[in-house]
Amino acid sequence: MKRLTFAACAGLLAVTMAAPSFAADLPRPAYKAPIYTAPFSWTGFYVGLNGGYGWGKSSWTSTLGTTGDFNTTGYLFGGTLGYNLQTGVWVWGLEGDLDYSTIKGSTTTFCGAPGCETRNTWLGTARGRIGYAWDRFLPFITGGAAFGGIKMTPAGGVSETKTKLGWTLGAGVEYAFMGAWSAKLEYLYVNLGKTTCDIATCGVATDVDFRSNIVRLGLNYRF
Repeated sequence: MKRLTFAACAGLLAVTMAAPSFAADLPRPAYKAPIYTAPFSWTGFYVGLNGGYGWGKSSWTSTLGTTGDFNTTGYLFGGTLGYNLQTGVWVWGLEGDLDYSTIKGSTTTFCGAPGCETRNTWLGTARGRIGYAWDRFLPFITGGAAFGGIKMTPAGGVSETKTKLGWTLGAGVEYAFMGAWSAKLEYLYVNLGKTTCDIATCGVATDVDFRSNIVRLGLNYRF
C-alpha cells in the first residue's frame, strides 16, 4: 500500500513538473490589431446626370377669356453640380441642375384649332438641400429657385419664347455606393408663374401660366 501511494505521488509530481515545459511548446495565439474604418462622409463636391418625367398644368388668360387649366407632360434630362457639408448626422448642401425639357400641352378652348400650345424647352434649378445621414443612406428636403424657357404658340400663329424665373420645392433620397458614386430619386414641384405672350404674337396680351411635377433619377460622382 505504501509503495502504491509513493508511486502515485511520484507520478503526480512528474506530471506537474512537465506541464510548464509542455505549455511552453504550444504555439502562442496570434494577436491581430483591430482594423479602423473611417465613418462615411457626404462632404465634398459632386457632378452627375439626371433624367425623369414631368406632368402639370398650364393656362392662357387674357381680357377675352381663359382656357382654364390643361395638362402638360414630357421628359427631361441634363446635368447636376453640387456641394455637401456634413456636420454630425446632418448634411447641408447646395445643388444646381440644367435640363433639356420636352414638357408641353395644348388646348382648343378659347383658342380654336389646332389649339394654343405651352412648351417648357429647358429647365434649371438652384436649390439648398438638408439631409439626415444614416451612413450611406441620405433622405433630404430641397427648395430654391427655378428658371426655364416657356415657348408659347397661339392657334395659327408664330411662337414666342421667354425665360421665366420661379420657385421649386421637393424631397428625395440618395444612396452612396462603390466609393465615390451615389444614386438618387427626387420629386420637385416647379412653379414658373405667369409669362406674358405679347400682342404681336397672340393678338392681345395673354398671361401663360406653367406649373409642373417632376420625378427624376440621378447618378452622381463625388470628389
